[in-house]
Amino acid sequence: MTNKTKSGYIAVIGKPNVGKSTFLNTVLGQKISITSNKPQTTRHQILGVKTVEAIQYLFIDTPGIHDKNQNTMSKYMNRAAKSTLNDVDVILWLVEAGHMTAEDDYVLSLLKTVEKPVILVITKIDKLADKAQLLPFIEKTQGLLMFKTIVPISSLKEQNLDVLLAEIASVLPEGPFYFAADQVTDKNQRFLITEIIREKIIRNTGQELPYATTVEIEDWQVKGKIQHISVLIWVERPGQKNIVIGKDGEKLKTIGTQARQEIETLLGEKVFLRLWVKVKENWSNDDRLLRELGY
Repeated sequence: MTNKTKSGYIAVIGKPNVGKSTFLNTVLGQKISITSNKPQTTRHQILGVKTVEAIQYLFIDTPGIHDKNQNTMSKYMNRAAKSTLNDVDVILWLVEAGHMTAEDDYVLSLLKTVEKPVILVITKIDKLADKAQLLPFIEKTQGLLMFKTIVPISSLKEQNLDVLLAEIASVLPEGPFYFAADQVTDKNQRFLITEIIREKIIRNTGQELPYATTVEIEDWQVKGKIQHISVLIWVERPGQKNIVIGKDGEKLKTIGTQARQEIETLLGEKVFLRLWVKVKENWSNDDRLLRELGY
């Protein structure tokens, strides 16, 4: 008699910068979702597939849910996050240990309208200066909603992730696997490459640039044993273009070098990467351009 398999979709939700992408990358053992210390780094729903023996976990990393900065891009990101809540088998609500904010309250208000099992995941417990603060924080949050359970974790230290996976598995339905057991994401290489470049821009520029920048592959050809990839970096104002390029082109060179090294690891081949910076005023409020860029 064969063992029955279980599989299901798990929404990973929370306010911006609560650790959703870091959690996903750690659980998968592979980087598929870009990270930075700046909020709203994730813009798309990203599927992460983890198959362990007879269980297939289908994690959906969502943009950080927020109720401000409502330009067209922000509205898209909120829709992308909210749309998962009714279409999954279980919801992981990530809240940073010791830091319950108005943004968390907003996410909670959405969860109160959803009839799905919710696991409260308290993140970044390794950052608590006083570990004695954890239990009172758990007690404070446990009455907020009828949680399936509460699991404190540290993604960086890989603490309690096995406990969390076991709790998720207990509520996943029986059913066939949706993906091959060795598949890690549904995103293609073009998407992953543009995200890698966007991450390097975010990490190498100031607070404003991440939200005014998007990336598009213009051309990709294989010449001999080298992948030649030409990429457009869109910004909204000429001053932002100057920031990305930097003095004597040094900033853009740094971004390109860091991105190329990671892309070569992703593809397993040599890469010649060309980056061009162009201005498209107010692109993040342009519905047509957002659709063209895959949003």
